[in-house]
Amino acid sequence: MQVIREKMSGITLVAGLLVLWEFSARVLVENSQSWPPFTDVMATLLASLGGSDLLSAMLASLGRMAAGFVIGSAVGIAIGLAMGLAAPVRALLNTLVELLRPIPAAAIIPPLIFILGIDNTLKIFIISLGVFFPVVVNTLAGAMTVDPTYLEVARTFKAGRARTLRRVLLPAALPYILAGMRTSLALALITTVVAEMIAGSGGIGYYIISMQYAMRADDMYAAVILLSLTGYAMNLLFRMVEGRLLHWTGK
Repeated sequence: MQVIREKMSGITLVAGLLVLWEFSARVLVENSQSWPPFTDVMATLLASLGGSDLLSAMLASLGRMAAGFVIGSAVGIAIGLAMGLAAPVRALLNTLVELLRPIPAAAIIPPLIFILGIDNTLKIFIISLGVFFPVVVNTLAGAMTVDPTYLEVARTFKAGRARTLRRVLLPAALPYILAGMRTSLALALITTVVAEMIAGSGGIGYYIISMQYAMRADDMYAAVILLSLTGYAMNLLFRMVEGRLLHWTGK
């Protein structure tokens, strides 16, 4: 019952904010070109889902995001586990990771345009970079929580590094890895949109900027709402997968 009450309170807040949006657009700033009513925006969104530039742009962005998320996660997990398993690797890479991690992905897009251009290579690289750091930091944190006794037992039974990694380190770090990946999922979507806005020739970020320049506020807000709904749905789906993978934790 507590969970249901919390859900209902959250839904009530969102509904109240949407009613306030509708009221403000209909009454407080009536006929504003930059602040359309929520119902008009939803009508535009529903009409767009039938097959329009908005839907095509969203699908293109999701494709780039998926590629960047997979690459960034895979590299982050591999390097994080290597740092956790081998102290020399940790000593070599830890300072570099901590130096690069605070740099916003958007800040390095302009210089990378000179190297990679503005096509998918640039966008996927930036998305992968944004995903990489939360995953590698969380993976390393998970690997460092492993009880040294387990590693000693693995050595006693002459388990090689690969077997120790697969049977000891990876299961212990998995909750941390998935937490990092869930955080990175939202960052991947954000980075995708920012990359398309700065160096775009397509995708939902470029679509939003185009609608802004064209003064088509309904279409612009419809794209923002679609992004919000997509991000929410992805988080729910990931939490379901996370629950199945971590069923042994009882969470």
